[in-house]
Amino acid sequence: MLIQTDWLKNLRGRSFDLELGAIAIIYFVQGAMAISQLAVSFFLKDDLGLSPAEVASMVGITMLPWTVKPLYGLISDGFPVFGYRRRPYLLLSSFLGVFAWASMSIWVTTPFWAIAMIATGSLSLAFSDAITDALIVQRARLEPEGDAGSLQSFSWIASSVGAIMSAYLSGYLLEHFGAKFVFEITAILPLLVGISAFAIADYPMSAVFITAPDPSIANNSAHSGDQPKPSTPNSSRNSQAWMSLKFNFIQLKQAFTNKAIWMPAAFLFVWQATPSADTAFFYFTTNELKFNPEFLGTIKFFASWAGLLGVWLFQRFFKGVPTRKIFFWTTIISTALGLTSLLLVTHVNRSLSIDDRWFSLGDNLILTIAGRIAFMPVLVLAARLCPEGIEATLFALLMSVLNISALCSFQLGAGLTHLLGVTESNFDNLWILVLIANISSLLPLPFLKWLPDEKITNTEEISKPSVLPESAIASLAIEAVEAMEIEPLESRESDRPEAILQENI
Repeated sequence: MLIQTDWLKNLRGRSFDLELGAIAIIYFVQGAMAISQLAVSFFLKDDLGLSPAEVASMVGITMLPWTVKPLYGLISDGFPVFGYRRRPYLLLSSFLGVFAWASMSIWVTTPFWAIAMIATGSLSLAFSDAITDALIVQRARLEPEGDAGSLQSFSWIASSVGAIMSAYLSGYLLEHFGAKFVFEITAILPLLVGISAFAIADYPMSAVFITAPDPSIANNSAHSGDQPKPSTPNSSRNSQAWMSLKFNFIQLKQAFTNKAIWMPAAFLFVWQATPSADTAFFYFTTNELKFNPEFLGTIKFFASWAGLLGVWLFQRFFKGVPTRKIFFWTTIISTALGLTSLLLVTHVNRSLSIDDRWFSLGDNLILTIAGRIAFMPVLVLAARLCPEGIEATLFALLMSVLNISALCSFQLGAGLTHLLGVTESNFDNLWILVLIANISSLLPLPFLKWLPDEKITNTEEISKPSVLPESAIASLAIEAVEAMEIEPLESRESDRPEAILQENI
C-alpha cells in the first residue's frame, strides 16, 4: 500500500524512546510551519504594497533553497561539526528559522529584507527536512523487513497533523491578530526543532572533514618494502566516507546519462514548468471578491483533507493504471476543471446564482483531489527509476528538478501577469492569464512517450533497474506527498512539487 495503514501496529510493542518523539515533533513542526503562508501572502500584498507580478517573481526566489536540498544531506554526511553530523545542523536550522521569522515580526519593512528572511526561513526548513530524512533512514535500517516503511508512515502522519492544524489557524489568527503576530508564532516553532535535536542519537565521529586518501603514501610504502602501518580509525573512516561519496557521484552521473532516467526527468520538468496564475488569482480573490483571511484558511483546511482523499483514491482505484494513460487523462480532466475558474473570474457563477465563496470552496476541493491523483504516479515513477544504493539521493535530485520547474512556472506566470497588465486593482485580463495557464498544461502531452512504457520490463528499459521493495517505493512517495501538503499563495492548479515552498511560506 502507498499509505501503510498498519504503521501503528508495526510501531506497537516498541518501547517509546526520546529520539522517536523528537522525530515526530520535528515532522509536526514542518507541517505546522504552514501557519505563516497566508500571513506572508497578505504581508507582501497589503503591508509592502507589491503587485501580483512582483510577488510571483519574488516567490520564485524564496524557492531556491529547496532546489539544492540534496546538497544539505551531503554536507551533513561529509562535514561533521565537532564530530557530530546531525545535531549541530538541526540546531543551525533552528536558529535560522527563529531569526528569520522573528525578523519578519519585528523589523522587516522592505521587499528586499522580506524576501531575504522568507528565503532564510525556507533554507531552515529545507535543511532540517533533509537532516530528519537522514534520521528516518538510519532508524529504518534497524527495522525488520516486515516493518519497513512504518517509520516513514509515522513521520508522514505527524507532518499531516501539523499541516491540518495550522491550515485553519493560519486564517483565524491573521484575521484577528494580524500578520506580525502570526510571524511571532511561526518563530516559536523552530525552537521545538532545536530542543528536539538534543534527544536524537548522534554519535560523534573522529573525522571532521572528508579528505581523499593519498595514494602516494601507499605507493611509497610498497616500493620501500616497509610494512604499511595499520590504518587508524580516523583514516579508515575518512577513506570509507570518501569512497562512498565518490561512488555515489559516479552512480548519479551514470544514472543521468541513462535515457531511461533523464527522459522521464525532462518530462517532469516540462510538466511542472508551465505558467502559473496562482499569485494573480490570490489578488483577485482578496481584492475583488473580498475573501478574508479566515475564509481562505477554511479553504486550506478542507483542501488539506481533500488532498488526503486524493491520495487514498489513487491508492484504491488508480494505482494499477499505466503511467502514460493516467497522465493523459488526469491532464485532460484537470485542465477542463481548471477552466471552471473562468466562471469565477468573469462572475458567470453569479448569473447562475452560485455564491462566490461556495463556488470557490467547491472548485478548490475538486481541483485538489484531481491534482493529487495526477501527481501520485509521478512520485511512484520517480522512486522506481532510482537505482539501488543511491535511491534516496537520486529521488531527492528528481524532486529538485521539480522544484526548479516550479520556480520557472512562477517566473513565467510573473512575466505574463506583467504583460497582460494584471495588477492589484485591474483584473480585466485575468481571464486571459487563467486561460493561458490552464491550456498550457496540455503542452507536455506530446512528450508522454518520454515516460517508460509499462509494457516493457525494467530489465529491458533500465540497465541497472531499481530493486526497491514496494515499501521503500511507498516511503519515498509518501515523503514527497508530505512535502506537497502546503502550497503558497492559495495555489489552485494541479499539485506542485516538494516545495512549492513546501511549508516555508
